[in-house]
Amino acid sequence: MKLILASLIASAAAFAPSQVAKSSTALNAFESELGVQPPLGFFDPLGLLDDADQERFDRLRYVEVKHGRIAQLAFLGNIITRAGVHLPGDIDYSGTSFDSIPDGWAAVNAIPQAGLLQIVAFVGFLELFVMKDITGGEFPGDFRNGALDFGWDSFDEETKLSKRGIELNNGRAAMMGILGLMVHEQLGGSIPIVGEM
Repeated sequence: MKLILASLIASAAAFAPSQVAKSSTALNAFESELGVQPPLGFFDPLGLLDDADQERFDRLRYVEVKHGRIAQLAFLGNIITRAGVHLPGDIDYSGTSFDSIPDGWAAVNAIPQAGLLQIVAFVGFLELFVMKDITGGEFPGDFRNGALDFGWDSFDEETKLSKRGIELNNGRAAMMGILGLMVHEQLGGSIPIVGEM
């Protein structure tokens, strides 16, 4: 009996977590940056910031803010069109109405080729000439370009940091949300609230 008990304890100990403490001598200069928030804290699973300088961090933050904003528009647009809200009128001169264009990925094949080229040209124009990170902006992703303010300059520093943190979190959630909608559409089936894919 003692032999069986000893073997059970030994086999259970084999699966117990190791008590070896992990220690790291690497210092991360970006652990106090905006966006390092609970519950994840500093989260860089791909190691994009290993041995990075402030310029590299600012570039990645700029890209994150821009993609977050685009994902918010994409997610909202997906939900609105699936709810049946479409632009009035026609998308082309041959009489193709906006209502006749399907939702999601199917819209890419239904939009006339000239329309897709116009969309790509417009996005390219925005990318190259309008949505540029200005030199001397307050933060990466500051696209005001001296033209738009919406009262930003009237906020104190704590409110500005809070609003930027909220935008980062909303952008991160929207990136995951639109990715989820696109994957579910390819899988088929139904999503609550959104409906049939």
